[in-house]
Amino acid sequence: KDRDFCLVSETNLHINGHFIGKSKKQGLKRDFTWVQSIGVQFDSHKLYLGANKVAKWDDARDELSLLLDDQPIVLPPGRGADWESASAPGLNISRLQDANSVTVEVAESFVITARVVPITAEESRIHKYEITEDDCFAHLELNFKFFALSPQVTGVLGQTYSAGFKSPVKVGVEMPIMGGEDKFAASDLFAADCKVARFAGRAIESVAGHNFPEVACGSGSAAGRGIVCRK
Repeated sequence: KDRDFCLVSETNLHINGHFIGKSKKQGLKRDFTWVQSIGVQFDSHKLYLGANKVAKWDDARDELSLLLDDQPIVLPPGRGADWESASAPGLNISRLQDANSVTVEVAESFVITARVVPITAEESRIHKYEITEDDCFAHLELNFKFFALSPQVTGVLGQTYSAGFKSPVKVGVEMPIMGGEDKFAASDLFAADCKVARFAGRAIESVAGHNFPEVACGSGSAAGRGIVCRK
């Protein structure tokens, strides 16, 4: 918890995630963690998507923060509302719901669907998260779709697209751990300084004409397994 990790790193795309959570309890080998925000670097731009800290959740209130190059993005209200960037050609953001759910697209590069959700009192009771009344741990549920990745792509998620990747996760283990903290840890949400970082802000040599499988990342709270990512 309270750490930043590289999710995807390419020469022209770098995505870090910031994790929030609860300290691990006695007898457990990990913290309970959720993705609070992501920092997306593409070309010379920085895009922030984050869930606000919320005490009591209200579905009608928008708790999603968006910034482009440190400037707030103000989306028009209402489902289906669109916003296009004047400074970052090809960047489009649209609302999927009246609040807390958007699709972010950079043409011919990626599509990210982000939804802000809380940890409910019932989830906390069932899974013993011990969420308190001052913070419902609002976090992001994410879906990634990539259109141009090179064979050298890396990052916690990015490595799964590289040729010859073999997952170190033990299937069937109650709390599977991927590992790799030493390789993927970053000093900041927008720092491309993990050991495997490839970001240089330039065009990549993509695999032309290939649509890569979607990756959906969510809390997996119904099964009580923390962050779960599936292609």
